[in-house]
Amino acid sequence: QVQLVESGGGLVRTGGSLRLSCAASGRTFSMYDMAWFRQAPGKEREFVAAISWSGGSPYYADSVKGRFTISRDNAKSTVYLQMNSVKPEDTNVYYCASRYRSDSRHHLAATYNYWGQGTQVTVSS
Repeated sequence: QVQLVESGGGLVRTGGSLRLSCAASGRTFSMYDMAWFRQAPGKEREFVAAISWSGGSPYYADSVKGRFTISRDNAKSTVYLQMNSVKPEDTNVYYCASRYRSDSRHHLAATYNYWGQGTQVTVSS
């Protein structure tokens, strides 16, 4: 089992920055792909960003490319999402997800086995 705990959400103004963290425990963190998804009420979960177990080139949704940065610190078993130049449409619950290293496409939520409880991000205009 892998446990994921997100933190860092909150209220931020348009154009501001926020950093989300996801602390993992339970298994060898360095062997797991990590990702961030987000979901608004009544909508499907949406891919935001992913980073492979090897820490190679990250993957981003077009809607956040150039504004958000995903990174991981294997020594701390933590993955981060740095959110810059946020927009009101970034308002969502953000979820951390993990899966044992895989060649499956990183944006597919169904390929992730473990999920955090979510953290709310609200961007005010």
